[in-house]
Amino acid sequence: MRYVYLIFAFVVIAAISVLGFRGTTTTKRPLEIFDDMDHMPRYEPQGKSAFFADGRSDRLPVPGTVARGTFEPDAYKATGKKGETFGNGFPIEVNEAAMERGEERYDIYCAVCHGAAGDGNGRTAAFGMTAIANLTAAPYTDMSDGEIYHYIGNGSRSGRMYGYKEKLSVEDRWNVVLYVRALQRAANGSAKDLTPAEKEGLGL
Repeated sequence: MRYVYLIFAFVVIAAISVLGFRGTTTTKRPLEIFDDMDHMPRYEPQGKSAFFADGRSDRLPVPGTVARGTFEPDAYKATGKKGETFGNGFPIEVNEAAMERGEERYDIYCAVCHGAAGDGNGRTAAFGMTAIANLTAAPYTDMSDGEIYHYIGNGSRSGRMYGYKEKLSVEDRWNVVLYVRALQRAANGSAKDLTPAEKEGLGL
């Protein structure tokens, strides 16, 4: 019987030595019999990989990949193109709500560079950024609606402006195009644009 007590005491001491008392803190890694895949080989973000031919661990999406919930069946609405060329016309309902939404999105993402009036005199001009497009003058006034939509989403050809497709939905990009057209009309309007009744009301 004495040996039973000795064996029991040995097991208890051994267990305490290995596992410690409840609530005891330690700087040592815990003993893991089964690690439950807690420690897996991985790559650091933008790290190198000898597995892929280009040496990058980050992989580009498969060409043609569309994020879930973002598929737009209307090709013109999604791309601004009718066939191989940019088209004109708005694939959204043109109303006051769309104009107000376009103004709101423009003020958030565009006005800082292009200015509240679209003339390129935004806040960044005060910091030496002078090569900002004046959206109320040519060639932007001559662009089709679809082309302006394309540049909003994908950025400028020169690379000075990045695309905003990750920040602006398809609907919002068209809303911004609508508001840009309003800015262009306001900057380049004349008495010829008024109806006879409007001219009479203004005494023209």
